Amino acid sequence: MSFAELFLVAVGLSMDAFAAAISDGLMIKRRRTAVLAAALFGGFQAVMPIIGYLLGAGFAGLISRWDHFFALAVLGFIGGKMVIESVSELKSGTSEQTAPHSLTVPALLAQAAATSIDALIVGVTFAAIGAEIVPAAAFIGAVTFAISLFGALGGRRFGMLLGTKATLIGGLVLIGIGVKTMIEHLFF
Repeated sequence: MSFAELFLVAVGLSMDAFAAAISDGLMIKRRRTAVLAAALFGGFQAVMPIIGYLLGAGFAGLISRWDHFFALAVLGFIGGKMVIESVSELKSGTSEQTAPHSLTVPALLAQAAATSIDALIVGVTFAAIGAEIVPAAAFIGAVTFAISLFGALGGRRFGMLLGTKATLIGGLVLIGIGVKTMIEHLFF
């Protein structure tokens, strides 16, 4: 696999993490939380291909048969919770001018896992073509970290301006990522 091909794979895999990072960034109050989010997204994107590589093609069908349901459930739950909280705050008129909610580490971990499932299948593919998995996985993780950090910091800037509405937008984005993943796996 050439460097250009690996770069394109890395960028492609990082797009769901980028969208989630923007969504998270809308609620991030501190830069170190943006770095943590990017590190978790990058870390999961690096580890999942290795797991897929080790599992091999024997489990690829089982994993790909259910991964989209997992992504939809996790992202839908987190996004739905954010939407409900923000709608109730907007209806009550509270928090309109306050900073957005902070993210929890468990929520970030769940998002990182849900957005990196495709990387697991890529790892199976890397095993089939005999790619060197450790350097490839490290590169994928580094690219995802950089792209996710950019998304989280950009989202943070808009989140400070939008207040509670940022939580609503972020929740809708996460739900959208889950639905997109489900549609891609069911129809394409």
